Amino acid sequence: MKKRVMPWLLAIAILLSGCGIVMDGHTDKPCESHSDANYNGVCDQCSQSVMTTFDFYSINDLHGKIVDGENHPGVDELTTFFVNARMSDDNVVILSAGDMWQGSAESNMTHGLLMTDWMNEIGVSAMTLGNHEFDWGEAYIEQNADFAEFPLLAINIYDRATNTRVDYCQPSVIVDRDGIQIGIIGAIGDCYSSISSDKVEDIYFKTGSELTALVKAESERLRSEGVDFVVYALHDGYGKSGAATTTSISSGKLASYYDVSLSDGYVDLVFEGHTHQQYLLMDQYGVCHLQNSGDNKGGISHVEVAFNTVHGSYSVQTEELIETEIYSDMADDPIVEALLEKYKEQISPANRVVGYNKSERNSTFLRQKVADLYYQIGLEEWQDEYEITLGGGFLSVRSPYYLPAGDVKYSQLQSLFPFDNDLVLCSIKGRDLLAKFINTSNENYFISGNPDLMNNVDPSGTYYVVVDTYTSSYAPNRLTVVEEYEKGIYARDLLADYIGQGSLE
Repeated sequence: MKKRVMPWLLAIAILLSGCGIVMDGHTDKPCESHSDANYNGVCDQCSQSVMTTFDFYSINDLHGKIVDGENHPGVDELTTFFVNARMSDDNVVILSAGDMWQGSAESNMTHGLLMTDWMNEIGVSAMTLGNHEFDWGEAYIEQNADFAEFPLLAINIYDRATNTRVDYCQPSVIVDRDGIQIGIIGAIGDCYSSISSDKVEDIYFKTGSELTALVKAESERLRSEGVDFVVYALHDGYGKSGAATTTSISSGKLASYYDVSLSDGYVDLVFEGHTHQQYLLMDQYGVCHLQNSGDNKGGISHVEVAFNTVHGSYSVQTEELIETEIYSDMADDPIVEALLEKYKEQISPANRVVGYNKSERNSTFLRQKVADLYYQIGLEEWQDEYEITLGGGFLSVRSPYYLPAGDVKYSQLQSLFPFDNDLVLCSIKGRDLLAKFINTSNENYFISGNPDLMNNVDPSGTYYVVVDTYTSSYAPNRLTVVEEYEKGIYARDLLADYIGQGSLE
């Protein structure tokens, strides 16, 4: 386990040695082997500093938000911030804790390549895979992995057929900063249920005690290879936002997603994601856990570490959440505009105006309207063969969670409904229809249909419903796919056609 020392003592030592002040009566003449008996950060023989500082920056759950939106900033100024940080400090490590690609028209239409290109430009050292990286299936992860100039990390994603780790990501990576070896371990949390099961039917995630064992073993391997400091980039996190300053958190509160025994010598720092919460938390071993809110609204997680090269001890000098206001007034970096131009042909449909919306529509309205449209598709496509009871299912709206009044661009609908879930006709037993759809307490289930049929369901009867593949592939719903609608037509496309007909004017 690495030994921590007092931050103020290290700070003084760094300052004095940097100014060339002689300590303990020694001169500035270099020596062959440094020593630091009193842990003051200065060599006892030559008075040279034996301290190295390095800065970690982590971004999480950016969800493709590369351009300015209604309620989120783009990455123009964020890019400038990172460029400046790297120019002023050689010992910078930029990480991502996952969910970088899915969520905007610009990123979705390139299946993440635009965002991966951007991460190449800002010098990301590693990216942990999040659950939404799987929304288009494994083939697009492989495509991005080949394109990325940094590794995709996930120690716990395994192939069902071979029971071996998938080959498009790796468990960890080692980066060197001024001679200090930094190991970065990545993992995805227990968020398998947050992915459409048809996209991940060939893989599984090792979680709980299995994940803990994997991370401990990897940390031990890294330490044996000379790694001085271990960072854990986890796509999972605490469920509540914390205070602006670091607060202590009990092991019990961490237990739902993090085994605190990892902090006992295996992990020195944890960057987190997935829950879109903003916090700085310190566990019982003094290991810091940081996460910023998603969609580029919460800024950056930053930790500065001072490392004593003689003793291998370290101290966290700075731990902070850098708010967007800190860098929002910086000049736009031209690389963002250059990337948008590079992918112009692919993303140009995003700027198409589909129609006009007379007044602001909230997420409840939008999801109910999609359910209405699912049911309407069922009547138009299959009513001659099947008696359609309802349309809808689990319908999720993403940031900004509402549609403002005015002209509506396709990009706005893609941000609200980014998921590429095809429409399907399914059969279902009456008892399941009642339990899972009509009488469900799940507030994310929206349905529209024939009142006479919905009010007179025979538990032993068979009924026909129109849902998307996220709902149909969720095993507890007990749906059987009967027929598929036209491939590549998603909720946002139905909504775009509806608005285009003047229905919201």
